[in-house]
Amino acid sequence: MPRSEPSATTALDLARQRLTGIALIASAFFLFSLLDTSAKWLNHIIPTMETVWSRYVFSVIFVMLAINPKTKPGVLKTKKPGLQAIRSLLLFASTVFNFIAVNSLQLSQTISIAFATPLVVALLSGPLLGERIGRDRLIAIIIGFLGVLVVARPGFGGIHPVAILSVFGVVCHALYAIMTRHLAAHDSTETTLVYSGLAGAILLSPALPWFWQNPPDLMTALTMVALGAYAALGHFALIKAHRYAPAYVLSPFIYTQLIWMGLLGYFVFDDIPDGFTLLGGFVVVGSGLYLLARERKRQGMIPAVTD
Repeated sequence: MPRSEPSATTALDLARQRLTGIALIASAFFLFSLLDTSAKWLNHIIPTMETVWSRYVFSVIFVMLAINPKTKPGVLKTKKPGLQAIRSLLLFASTVFNFIAVNSLQLSQTISIAFATPLVVALLSGPLLGERIGRDRLIAIIIGFLGVLVVARPGFGGIHPVAILSVFGVVCHALYAIMTRHLAAHDSTETTLVYSGLAGAILLSPALPWFWQNPPDLMTALTMVALGAYAALGHFALIKAHRYAPAYVLSPFIYTQLIWMGLLGYFVFDDIPDGFTLLGGFVVVGSGLYLLARERKRQGMIPAVTD
């Protein structure tokens, strides 16, 4: 009996930690949903590139307030400056594609396509990271891509052709994710987080006079600032979540973003997802969840709050 009490306490602490991690990752993707919703709203008022600029400049400011050479000595030192620069550029390109696409697409459509990112990561992990894809994994990837085609329906009276930009954004974000995984072995999470938004801020700020348009009211200006807050807080919550729970526990909750995007699209823009979007979205999500389950089984990770 004396031995059972520490075991029960440990199990309870583990359960609490995992619930905290789940709450954090769900919060992160709620914030990312607010980011996309705000960007779509702003794009009807100010130029899209000004929206992108706001997202990066204000997120860099918020991140640097918390993580800087004074609070974290050596945070700007990186062992892979070239890879950090390329990774930051990929995130910037992904954002530009996404913010342009979201002008003409429903939020539920953009997120359904974006959920193909884990599939592209799985596909590219073979040639880039030397990981074996395997037949089952390849079949799941193909089915997931078919789900994207169901959403977009190219050539069949489907959604706006600008959806191709969402696909480009997915590829950029997948490469960004792979590079993040590679950099984890060389730089700290804080260093990588600081470098994430620098490309967007550095590249767009000198060009600001060519696309700048004064915000017409206080609400617009505050929303521009909020873009940076959503991005910074979302990435912070994402990082904290992985400190409380392993990735295989957290990953399925990424797909809660489909719910947030659908609800925000309905309440803010009166968008109602059609049957093709819902069907394709569920196919993509199902393929992603299958890949997660297969990876967990391959690594022998069996989630349980009592282990």
